[in-house]
Amino acid sequence: MMTSTTPPAELIEVSARIGEDIDLVQGAGGNSSVKVGEVLWVKASGTWLAAAREQPIFLPLDLGVIHRGVAAGADDPIAPALLGGAPAGSLRPSIETSLHALLPHRLVLHVHSVNLIAWAVRADGYAELDRRLAGLNWAWVPYVRPGLPLTRALAAILRDERPDVLVLQNHGLVVGADDAAAAATLLAEVERRVAVTPRPTPPVDPTWLRRRRPPGYRLPRDETCHAIATDPESLRMAAGGSLYPDHVVFLGAHATLIDADGAADYRGAGDGPPWLLVRGSGVLLHETLPAGGEEMVRCLARVLPRIDPAARLVYLSPAQVSELLDWDAEKYRRQLAVGG
Repeated sequence: MMTSTTPPAELIEVSARIGEDIDLVQGAGGNSSVKVGEVLWVKASGTWLAAAREQPIFLPLDLGVIHRGVAAGADDPIAPALLGGAPAGSLRPSIETSLHALLPHRLVLHVHSVNLIAWAVRADGYAELDRRLAGLNWAWVPYVRPGLPLTRALAAILRDERPDVLVLQNHGLVVGADDAAAAATLLAEVERRVAVTPRPTPPVDPTWLRRRRPPGYRLPRDETCHAIATDPESLRMAAGGSLYPDHVVFLGAHATLIDADGAADYRGAGDGPPWLLVRGSGVLLHETLPAGGEEMVRCLARVLPRIDPAARLVYLSPAQVSELLDWDAEKYRRQLAVGG
């Protein structure tokens, strides 16, 4: 199959724009694609949408091969579909490639909108969004592991309907359209409808936190991260468990809480956990935490103040967390994040 060696400019441009918006995409999260005839151009796993203009982050795949593999129940319908001309040969297609392939839309955007996630982690999330998204062609997808399980859940939905908007419980948002402009317009409309004004959070004294931090830890570059620990409601929610997959992948199964009085004396096992919540004081990051991990802390600091404290939350179960941590595709993304 003959294919261009470069993805369409519209995919590059819209991907870079959404990738630069921390409220839509954080670090290597999110992905995008466009179909050109029988070729699917999709973001490579572990790359950043924000880098779309500067780096070759898209890979071409044979759509027919993916469709046949998914229909046949193949364990890996993606690898055989990869076409020549891939940049930096070690790159792999996004873990959501099969989802992009199955959607009938020409251009697809998958984002981790902090406004949408603030609803999608609530027990009443579907009911609340059903009001806010009324009139749009949308579908709710109960949480399943990203990748093939999510693709199979989508396939079941596509048997009966053709939604332009997918709300992925405890995960994110997918929109599809005929071109980049229409997809961006639809994304903006969904964002307008689900937007939440974050509640005010107490200030932090970074000077004190800097003096009291334990060895091997540093302050976040973005001071808004401290709201997770200074806001009692956000701290309670963060301590309750993990709310979405990328948080687990880059920050581990759970947060580690310590008291401010004992911060300077804290000693973690081995290299210590990737991040610490100092009650009432702020957030500390392990010196080895890569940029992608810090982006996940920034994401959580933007999600939690948007959640009504009275709402009942749905956390990922221990089995779902283990499934993510043991998944080879996510181990690969973590390896890329640390430059391994």
